[in-house]
Amino acid sequence: MSLHDLAARAMHLLDPEEAHGLAIKGLKAGLGPRNHIDLPILATTVAGLKLPNCIGLAAGFDKNAEVPDAMLAAGFGFVEAGTVTPMPQEGNPRPRLFRLTEDRAVINRMGFNNEGLGAFASRLSHRRRDGVVGANIGANKDAEDRVADYVNGLSHLWGLADYFTVNISSPNTPGLRALQTKAALQDLLGRLAERREALAPEGDVPVFLKVAPDLEDGEVEAIVEAAVDSGLDGIIVSNTTIARPSSLKSSKASETGGLSGAPLTERSTAVLGQFFQAADGRIALIGAGGVATGADAYAKIRAGSQAVQLYSALVYGGPGLVVRIANDLAARLKADGFTSVAQAVGAR
Repeated sequence: MSLHDLAARAMHLLDPEEAHGLAIKGLKAGLGPRNHIDLPILATTVAGLKLPNCIGLAAGFDKNAEVPDAMLAAGFGFVEAGTVTPMPQEGNPRPRLFRLTEDRAVINRMGFNNEGLGAFASRLSHRRRDGVVGANIGANKDAEDRVADYVNGLSHLWGLADYFTVNISSPNTPGLRALQTKAALQDLLGRLAERREALAPEGDVPVFLKVAPDLEDGEVEAIVEAAVDSGLDGIIVSNTTIARPSSLKSSKASETGGLSGAPLTERSTAVLGQFFQAADGRIALIGAGGVATGADAYAKIRAGSQAVQLYSALVYGGPGLVVRIANDLAARLKADGFTSVAQAVGAR
């Protein structure tokens, strides 16, 4: 076990949010790991983005785009910063982040706490390292026109991010998930498409949609059709869940907020498979939710994702986790006769 992983374990003695803040400070100070993953079998292209490996860092870890290059250096094939809202906001009252250690899970009700588009854009503009970095954009809690907030985020960060993710699936901003309903989603994606078309002469970049795993019958198909019709490039499946599986053991299980980590793995992968069937190859898919091992990543790929993202697993696996997942995933692909990630997509 590396010193970085030992330090990550020691962080469990601290309040979760304080520990996370210290981790960001350490990464900014250059104390993060340097992991070079040289596994050509994991290289892939998603919506035109050329990734050195298919394992990405999900949004939520680096809300203010403070350490994307440090996380690329840690071995991630791509990094998604955010969620960022137009105006700074403090988020929900503390405590708002909880470890469910017995379940290898996390519950958060952060509420899009971030420093706003100005600080986010400034940091992206001063990046020094090559590598794919996306911007996860959201709406302020008190916005009168939330769709306008998303359009603002796209406009303000255009040319600074390698891709955008439209986050309408956080359970911690009241009413946000209502944007996943058919009429609201069509309005949102239509207005974003108009703005994107106006910005595209400066160089188009992919735009993804991040959805919840808590969807009703028919919603998967409706979301896919709206995404395809509006020209979106991909869908990230999925965000945290408001469900509470009966298998949870932790005394923190009753806390409100979004549940992530191991208990989300099976559900998010099943929903991903539904999106794969509905999409029928018309739009890229990225699998997120409970990825903690090479087996988890492989299951997502076989269910239809072209790449995967993780965050909560770092709480328990430490910064060396990405290397272990990469090595395990590469071995599983080779064992089944695949020579690339792309060949295994949807193989289930």
